[in-house]
Amino acid sequence: MIVCVTPNPTMDRTYVVPGYGEGGVFRVQTQHVGPGGKGINVARAVSGLGGLGVCAGFLAGHTGRHIMEMLDSEGIHQHWTLLDEGETRTCPVLADLERQHTTVINELGPTALPEDWARLQRDILDAAADSEFVCFGGSLPPGAPSSVFGDLLALLRDAGKIVWVDTSGPGLAAALEQKGCGIKVNQAEIGAILERTVATPQAAAEAATHLSQRLDAPVVVTMGAAGAVLSMHGEVWRATPPEIRIVSDVGSGDSFFAGLLVGFLRGHTPVKALRQAVAAGAANALSMGGGRFTWDQFEDMMARTQVESLG
Repeated sequence: MIVCVTPNPTMDRTYVVPGYGEGGVFRVQTQHVGPGGKGINVARAVSGLGGLGVCAGFLAGHTGRHIMEMLDSEGIHQHWTLLDEGETRTCPVLADLERQHTTVINELGPTALPEDWARLQRDILDAAADSEFVCFGGSLPPGAPSSVFGDLLALLRDAGKIVWVDTSGPGLAAALEQKGCGIKVNQAEIGAILERTVATPQAAAEAATHLSQRLDAPVVVTMGAAGAVLSMHGEVWRATPPEIRIVSDVGSGDSFFAGLLVGFLRGHTPVKALRQAVAAGAANALSMGGGRFTWDQFEDMMARTQVESLG
């Protein structure tokens, strides 16, 4: 089981809008409405890979209740912390399939008070009682002090949990202050962390190795169509997906994350876990919706994903 924490979930409204651009009036060709946010997408993809993902994090208001109902209908397990005030955010996603352009508009979300974070801490420990892995995905709610998030990571790590983080801004800064937590970042993020340009797979491998040694934890760097690199136990590998026609890459990073964690949960080697991660991310890009792909799509991507050692 993997507890997948989304501190600031969303109800995603994905619209396929041919030819949309700045200004003008455009008609929706098709649309999809469903629970989103990194941790939710990860839990969904974990389930798609045959694992058990449990959603946790903050939910609020009518939208929060709607998210719970929709996840129930998907058969996804949940252990939420409910806020007394506010409304879980709704985020429009605009996709032009012909140009392969996707635009995501992220609302802020409800505010979580210090006492809410204390309840979240208790709820996550309860949800993770029988789980070895806990992952965090996405942004923190408005006004969240980074120290509270860092304390939560440290508490889980010290409780013997394997903790992974995929976030940005204050959340990422807090995670970087904690040793022993696995980190998932993209090229731009690790470049900003290390104050260097990370433009090639080799540069990504060197950056991942440097950060992994600094944190005493595995680090994975995603590079879009160029694949991803993983630094772990003093070694580093790169996995490259096959060339595909992208329908929507929304949630591909989350599906990647799910593939990686399910691999580690099942005791796979780093090479196989990384291959599985890249394959899941590529499979997700073949259709609309985060963490949604078929087993056949995943197996096809798995067979065509290449892995090499970079040192």
